[in-house]
Amino acid sequence: MSRPSSFRTRPGLAPASRMSRRTVLKAGGTLLLSVIAPMRARAAQILGVRVWPAADYTRVTLENDTDLKATHFLVPNPDRMVVDIEGLDLNPTLKSLVAKIQANDPYIKQVRVGQNRPNVVRLVFDLKEQVKPQVFTLPPVGTYKHRLIFDLYPVAPVDPIAQMIEKGEWTRDDAPNGKPDLPAAPPDAIAAMASEMPALAVVKPATPPSALVAASNAPEVVKPLAVAREPKPDAKLEAKAEPSKQKVVRMVTIALDPGHGGEDPGASGRRGTREKDVVLAVAKRLKDKLENVPNVRVMLTRDGDYFVPLGKRVEKARAVQADLFVSIHADGFVSPTARGSSVFVLSEKGATSTAARWLANTQNLSDAIGGVNLKSQDKQLAGVLLDLSTTAQINDSMKLAKAVLSEIGGINRLHRGEVEQAGFVVLKAPDIPSILVETAFISNPEEEAKLTDNGYQDQLADAITKGIKQYFAKNPPLAKSRMT
Repeated sequence: MSRPSSFRTRPGLAPASRMSRRTVLKAGGTLLLSVIAPMRARAAQILGVRVWPAADYTRVTLENDTDLKATHFLVPNPDRMVVDIEGLDLNPTLKSLVAKIQANDPYIKQVRVGQNRPNVVRLVFDLKEQVKPQVFTLPPVGTYKHRLIFDLYPVAPVDPIAQMIEKGEWTRDDAPNGKPDLPAAPPDAIAAMASEMPALAVVKPATPPSALVAASNAPEVVKPLAVAREPKPDAKLEAKAEPSKQKVVRMVTIALDPGHGGEDPGASGRRGTREKDVVLAVAKRLKDKLENVPNVRVMLTRDGDYFVPLGKRVEKARAVQADLFVSIHADGFVSPTARGSSVFVLSEKGATSTAARWLANTQNLSDAIGGVNLKSQDKQLAGVLLDLSTTAQINDSMKLAKAVLSEIGGINRLHRGEVEQAGFVVLKAPDIPSILVETAFISNPEEEAKLTDNGYQDQLADAITKGIKQYFAKNPPLAKSRMT
């Protein structure tokens, strides 16, 4: 009897073998399709959306589970920015971006979100003015997954002096020609001038933005801070000067730098306290107290919850020709038992302790966590920060640090009884005495409670103010070139 055609085989191949081969091929094909099909259908998932408005720029962050590809273009009349994101389907998290735009956002009026075509989502930002956008991605770091960043900068960069004028913290007479030029002096020039100016071993640019305080009989230096005795109310600030002895009018400018901000929360305590919030509160208190000292004005590198790259913080301080730079932090440590306040200055030869090195490495990660567009970084500024730090700057920073540390020691236990040094990027301004104050360890439950206490924040601000006054009493700043 003949076999059914379905059982016929090629010569030399048994029927059972043919069936086995067919089964394997079928199973393999099914498995391959099961792997490929979901890969084609699955879209990236948006895990979170965040908006950080600020006068400097507005940042929009989309956190997702994979790297996204986005294209963007600007449309005028009215001003809009259109963004197409590939490999993405609209989901409720992305839709929530619409409600996150605040009415007081300086640059974004509103945002519209929609599925432009399959696997492509379109965002349309209706703008309040023309912007210069930066769109870039960030790899996973810390607790963050992949991030797609939209930074919307004004076409004309924000001038720190103009900001202070608008807030009434700087008079227009101080900067008649607008933002002053700040050419960086080469290392040998800084060292040479520093050796001739022992009162304050820093170099000030030739064209200052300010001149508001009188000093007598000393065109080289002024003593701007009232430390021992306040002048009588009717005391005359201007007296007749001999022709050869001009009076110097001078205002001291201090840059305060609240660490972290925006995408970078800094360290966190067990109760959920974030370092970025605590240090901003302390910095604002400190600003108020310093501005009550005669002839002192203060610039904050950030006055809200947004991120400022480390190099930009230094650039802002140099733009206003700051006489001092004070960075405020409240870091965490691997052990919750670590406690105490510290003051740090820059080191060119390595950290003075393992803890100092660890803290510096932690703080220097801020750019990676906060999110910096590496392609847009100013190479010239980077060169200044890395190459022009001098022994003179470090020596004056050490004097300031010792004065501040002695005052802080009166209100809190010190982590170590001496000023420490490490390679903090934010302290690398070549021409400004710079210190970093670790107010306390936010990772220590007891100190976390103190850091959130208004009374303790006030004590911290008082102590730092006294330390700064003590420093200027012994190291009056150089007179700037403007005379009266």
